[in-house]
Amino acid sequence: MAGSKRALDPKKRHLVAEDVAKRIVSQAEALGYQPNRLAANLRLGRSDLIGVLLPDIANPVFAPILGGITETLSAEGYAPIVADAGNAPSQQISFVETLLSQRVDGLILATVSQDDELVGFCIGRGLPVILVNRSEARDRVSSVVSDDNLGMQLAVDHLVGLGHRRIAHVAGPLSTSTGALRRDGFARAMSHHGLDGVVQEAKGYTREAGAQIAAVLLEAKSGITAIVAANDLLALGVLDALKERGLRCPDDISLVGHNDMPLMDVVSPPMTTIRIEHREMGRIAARMLVDTIKSGSTEVRHVVLPPKLIARSSAQRLPK
Repeated sequence: MAGSKRALDPKKRHLVAEDVAKRIVSQAEALGYQPNRLAANLRLGRSDLIGVLLPDIANPVFAPILGGITETLSAEGYAPIVADAGNAPSQQISFVETLLSQRVDGLILATVSQDDELVGFCIGRGLPVILVNRSEARDRVSSVVSDDNLGMQLAVDHLVGLGHRRIAHVAGPLSTSTGALRRDGFARAMSHHGLDGVVQEAKGYTREAGAQIAAVLLEAKSGITAIVAANDLLALGVLDALKERGLRCPDDISLVGHNDMPLMDVVSPPMTTIRIEHREMGRIAARMLVDTIKSGSTEVRHVVLPPKLIARSSAQRLPK
């Protein structure tokens, strides 16, 4: 009986000989057996549910992150509950309160700001939490992020190598780690080349916000020949602003995005950008959370993934 229970439980199946487990599972399927997970989980005080909070589910960046999370959780017998939580702390906390009522075993947050109220709320309730794509300044919980400083270095080095010297940065919201770290990384990379950059902060990571800030940069007539955007949606907004003013990319202004979200290779012109391994980021975050739940460990760990420059057609050599 004990062997059958283990074979029918994905989390314990490895404790049974593989041929025996396959035979038991096959017989159970033939009989139409369905385990009563609710009863088992109530007895054990767990739900096998994981909450995943995203700031904007329409942002294409989060699809591969969620795919990696779901892939790993599913293999471990967990199911995600996904919430499009926005950026307002009160709304995010309300979502988490609802998830707590569903007895979630842990949370993966892609929503955090530099000093995040929600993280403190979760810690106060003893809920295991992993941050993905963004981190927080207070270093209270584990995270999986990209190396934003290196990403900006790759972008600036590429443009400088093409002869550009007057380079601007369309920064993301500085209340987020990605906005602040990429802004700082841009400044360091420019300084390394003995250059001063122009920086404008966008109100959000949206195409519309990118167009608004690009308009400010272009109207200033600062002589910029290239723009580095903090993400691809902002870069698409820059393209909109250029077209509206009859300017061409890359003939008049070269452009580099960040993330390499889906379809950046088929926009016009194909976008030079910084690729982040978002699916792997999701896999690692889910694995870290499962390990934390199983071990009960409170150790804070940070995984930083290296980005990669993907050179396409939106950035070209500056004519002499």
